[in-house]
Amino acid sequence: MFQLLWILLIGFVLGVLAKLILRGPQAIPWWLTMLLGAAGALLGNGVAGWLGVAHTGGIDWTRHLLQIGFAVALVAVVAPMWERRKVR
Repeated sequence: MFQLLWILLIGFVLGVLAKLILRGPQAIPWWLTMLLGAAGALLGNGVAGWLGVAHTGGIDWTRHLLQIGFAVALVAVVAPMWERRKVR
């Protein structure tokens, strides 16, 4: 149970960071921000494991940068689609 809460908390933090990094407004709800951040974290972890940099001595900077990068990419792709969905 705590792992799910941790994933959602980290997902929310990554989603908010992604929205701050992107220019302009991203009018997506908080729950979608959290889900996209969590998905970015999972994708970043997967790619870091594939590259062999998931677990290093000290802080895993490469893994964290991959997580934020995927979260930014997901928010950048989904936010305009969310806006178009609301217009129809």
